Amino acid sequence: MDQKLKLWFTEHQTEDYGITFRVNHVYESEQTEFQRLEMVETDEFGTMLLLDGMVMTTDKDEFVYHEMVAHVPLFTHPNPKHVLVVGGGDGGVIREIMKHPSVEKAVLVDIDGKVIEYSKKYLPNIAGELDNPRVEVIVGDGFMHIAESENEYDVIMVDSTEPVGPAANLFTKGFYAGISRALKEDGIFVAQTDNPWFTPELIQTVQRDVKEIFPITKLYTANVPTYPSGMWTFTIGSKQYDPEAVAPERFHDIETKYYTPKLHNAAFVLPKFVEDLTK
Repeated sequence: MDQKLKLWFTEHQTEDYGITFRVNHVYESEQTEFQRLEMVETDEFGTMLLLDGMVMTTDKDEFVYHEMVAHVPLFTHPNPKHVLVVGGGDGGVIREIMKHPSVEKAVLVDIDGKVIEYSKKYLPNIAGELDNPRVEVIVGDGFMHIAESENEYDVIMVDSTEPVGPAANLFTKGFYAGISRALKEDGIFVAQTDNPWFTPELIQTVQRDVKEIFPITKLYTANVPTYPSGMWTFTIGSKQYDPEAVAPERFHDIETKYYTPKLHNAAFVLPKFVEDLTK
């Protein structure tokens, strides 16, 4: 007889669909100033961070998202020195950025200090580079940080939750225009833009808005099993450099589990129904 505690958590990813995990321990569960935060231990995916009932990251599959957010723009830009991460308080994107020796400084701005605190405590494999001397961690509003920055960053990465609550402003045309001003003249930005199965309208809107601001705008995908549908999209906006035209000699060896130079290019090959969302 199975003696395990039968506590199950379901993330309702739409009104009619969800994904369910068996939870064997709850480390933290509290309402922060900005959102409901849970840190739990699951049988299938290890330690899991939940915000407002949505899976943000897990021990088992986190590397996919974090590698694809960081390495695609950082290998596209020929010399990224100053990088900004908006959101991303779990530290996974920062960890991947630190694998690039050209980066002299990475700034992380997350509105919820509790995400940073609990990630350091319960997700050390993800958050371990937040104390790196090349990293500046700011607990604050990323939207306002962008608005107050000009010609400052080579690469900006928007590692946000879905467009609800404190992250809603991070999916607006005004925010993308602010990103353009905060970037240097050859800057690049990337943002997670949800999935094409359940939120195709969001992808279409973001693509339209970003195209009006950035001369090079493209969509790429990755497989993240704990995110809705498993197929996840990222929108990249570049002032000068084409992410599909990176010279082979620009790729240097880094330790990854998902990202490779071949995958860098393959990620931009889209199924037709996804490609149609970019038109």
